[in-house]
Amino acid sequence: MAWFKRKDKGIQTPTEAKKDTPKGLWYKSPTGKVIDTEELEKNYYVSPEDGYHVRIGSKEYFEILFDDNKFKELDEKLESKDPLRFTDNKKYTDRLKAAKEKTNLKDAVRTAVGKSKGKELVIACMDFSFIGGSMGSVVGEKIARAADYSLKKKLPFMIISKSGGARMMEAALSLMQLAKTSAKLAQLADAKIPYISLCTDPTTGGTTASFAMLGDINISEPGALIGFAGPRVVRDTTGKELPEGFQTAEFLQEHGFLDFITHRKDLKDKINLYIDLITNQPLRT
Repeated sequence: MAWFKRKDKGIQTPTEAKKDTPKGLWYKSPTGKVIDTEELEKNYYVSPEDGYHVRIGSKEYFEILFDDNKFKELDEKLESKDPLRFTDNKKYTDRLKAAKEKTNLKDAVRTAVGKSKGKELVIACMDFSFIGGSMGSVVGEKIARAADYSLKKKLPFMIISKSGGARMMEAALSLMQLAKTSAKLAQLADAKIPYISLCTDPTTGGTTASFAMLGDINISEPGALIGFAGPRVVRDTTGKELPEGFQTAEFLQEHGFLDFITHRKDLKDKINLYIDLITNQPLRT
C-alpha cells in the first residue's frame, strides 16, 4: 500500500522540479462535454459526444479539403495598410501587427488552389482568429483575385466564411468589398463556373450581406450562427422576442436560406459530389 501512503514525512519538492500539466490536452465544449484534443483532431474537430463543431481556421480546412494537404497558396503576401490612419483605443497598425504575431497570418483570409478528390478546386477560407475574421480591403482583394484565378482556369470556387463582418478600421474601403466580391461572383455565374458558399460559426455582417449568401449552393455546418446583426441587436432593435433557434443554421435551412447542412467529416465528399453533378461529370467515389 506504499503507493497510496507516504512513508516518509516532510518530503519537499523544489519549485523548479515541479511540473505543470501541459496545456491543450483537453477541450471542453459549450455544452460541457470534455474531450481529449488529440481525439478531437482525429474527429475533424467535432466533439463526438454532442456533435459540437469547434471553430477552426484555414489551416484545418485546407487539411480536410485538399488531397494530402497539398495546395498552392495564392497572393499570400498581400497585407493591409492604414490609409485612414485609424485610431480607437489603439492604432490600427498596432492591431494589425499584434494580429500577425498572434496568428502567424497576413490577414483574415487565405486563398489556395489544389486537388480535392483528384480535381482542382479554388478555396478562399476566412480566419476568425485574425481580428474576428473582419473583412477589409485585403480580404476583398484576395477573394476577388481568387475568383479571377477560378475564372481564368475554369475551376470551381469555394468560400468558407467565418467572420464578424466588415472591418470598421477601414470604414468605406471595407464596405466597398461587398460590391467588388459580388461583382466577381456574378462573372463566375455568367461563365457557368460553380461557386460554393460554406457558412461556418459565425457568419455575420458584411460577409452575409455579400458573398456568403451568393453561392450556387449555400451550405453550413451544424449549429453555426448566421445572420447580419447578432440576435441581441435584432431583439433590442425590434423590441420582440426571437423564435427559438433564430439565426442558427438549422433555422435558416428551414426558412430556405441554406440548401443543406453537413457534418464536417462529410464536407469533402458532399462538395465534390455537388461539383460532379452540376458539371455533369462522372461521380467520384
